Amino acid sequence: MFFNSWYDLLRLVIVGSFAYAGLIMILQTTGKRTLAKMNAFDLVVTVAFGSTFASAILNKDVSLSEALAAFALLCGLQYCVTFLSVRSERFQDLIKAEPRLLFHRGRFLEAAMRDERVTKEEILATMRSAGVADLSGVDAVVLETDGSFSVVRGGTPGPMGTMANVNGADDAGDA
Repeated sequence: MFFNSWYDLLRLVIVGSFAYAGLIMILQTTGKRTLAKMNAFDLVVTVAFGSTFASAILNKDVSLSEALAAFALLCGLQYCVTFLSVRSERFQDLIKAEPRLLFHRGRFLEAAMRDERVTKEEILATMRSAGVADLSGVDAVVLETDGSFSVVRGGTPGPMGTMANVNGADDAGDA
C-alpha cells in the first residue's frame, strides 16, 4: 500500500519527466492560445492535458508514446477549433457562448440571471471581490464565456464600448 517497487518509482520519474518535456515542447509549438481559458472548449483541453499527464505517469497501461500522441491530438484539435472559429463566424456561433449582461447600472437583470442560473448573492460577491462597496460605482457585471465574471466600473452616463458583443447590452441601451 505504501510502496510497491523501485521499478514503479523509476518508471514514474522517467515517464513523468519525458511526458512533461514532451508536453512543454508541444505547447511551445502550438502557441499561447492552446492553454488560454477563453471558453468551454479551452477549459476542456486544459483539463484533458492534466488527465492525460496523470494517466501517463500513474497508469502502467499508458505508454509514453501514447501520452505524447494524446497531447499532440489535443493540441491539434484545439488548433482546428480556434482556426475555424477565427475564420468562420458561423462556426464560431456554433461552438462559442456569448458573454451575458447580468447587472446594469444599479439594476439586476432577473431574466438573464435566471437563464444563466446566477444568483444576486453571486453577483454581489463578485462585486465585493472586485473591491466595490457601492453599487452605483458599477456600470455592469458580465458573465463571460469562460464562466468568470467581469465587473465594469464607471459611473459615466455614456455608452460602454467594451459591451459591444455582450448578450443583453442592446436591451440595456449600451452597445
